[in-house]
Amino acid sequence: MDRSFTLEEIPLLPCLSPTREAMMVAPPGKSYHSPTSIVSQLTNLPSILPVAMQLSNVTLFCFFASYVSAFALELTQFLRRSHVMRWAAVVFTAAGLVAQTIYLTVRSQQADLPPLLGSAHDWLLVSAWLLVVLYLSVQAWNRDLSLGVFCLPLVLILVGASRFVRNIPNPRLGQFYWWGMVHASFWVFGILGVLLALIFSIMYLVQHNRLKHKQAELPALHLLSLERLSRINWWLIVVSVPLLTLGMITGLWMAHQSGGGALPVSLANITFVADAVIWVTMALLFGWLLTAHHPAGRTVAIRTILACTFLLAVFLVMNVLAPDGIHGSSPRSKSVSEETAA
Repeated sequence: MDRSFTLEEIPLLPCLSPTREAMMVAPPGKSYHSPTSIVSQLTNLPSILPVAMQLSNVTLFCFFASYVSAFALELTQFLRRSHVMRWAAVVFTAAGLVAQTIYLTVRSQQADLPPLLGSAHDWLLVSAWLLVVLYLSVQAWNRDLSLGVFCLPLVLILVGASRFVRNIPNPRLGQFYWWGMVHASFWVFGILGVLLALIFSIMYLVQHNRLKHKQAELPALHLLSLERLSRINWWLIVVSVPLLTLGMITGLWMAHQSGGGALPVSLANITFVADAVIWVTMALLFGWLLTAHHPAGRTVAIRTILACTFLLAVFLVMNVLAPDGIHGSSPRSKSVSEETAA
């Protein structure tokens, strides 16, 4: 039997938003949309859908391929110095950054969570995103500095590793939204400082080796002076360790507070143990830097590389093998959350 529908029973599509002029006067508790408004917005629908579909079609491979291309272009500088190739590398990096931003934005909208709280997958991509932003900012400030050949490999490692970690949001974050943001922010900026310390330590050793053997500077490898590299490296360690410490403290507090909830966090969790190992490693380096009397720059660089490489390896391996920590959701956590919701 045919049935006629009243105007208020006609739903607007979720992607369409009525304007003030399109709203009709309605009794309290009801809102009418004029037929003209509905028709006009449906007419614009073909122009809206392709854009939304294109944004949602951006994949991890899109910006990973852009960063690989940028790194390959940076390596060509060792064969032949070319400003065109250097700018092409910057353009590919910027294109990858745009694609990565779109990817993170779409995932954030789908999960209704900021990227820092989405999952371990999103968290690694945020770290890579910050590294790329810093790289492009430094290139804009100093166009001759050869930073891409040192920075892009770490970006590729982070993006590649994100492919193998859990991409399911943590069900525990609902009760610790703001504390989770604070905790994740401390950790992401602390890890960023560690990554930068690793980069500048490698740059220091390369520059030190060149000067020691009295070699001319390669046109494709323009670096800062040893003094500036050593000073930057020192400050990066001194700043990153307190950030990691605050991240550890907030993480322990969140774990303690979750004890009475439906999804408690055990401090015996292997991810927490790995985080503790990371913190202890950087704390030892931090203490040595503050107590050593004028340590040699080369010694500082070598110890920084060893500590940061160990930290990065532990961090990535634990996220791949044990993705059920505070930054990701294990199958068991997911099933528990579903049972709780039911």
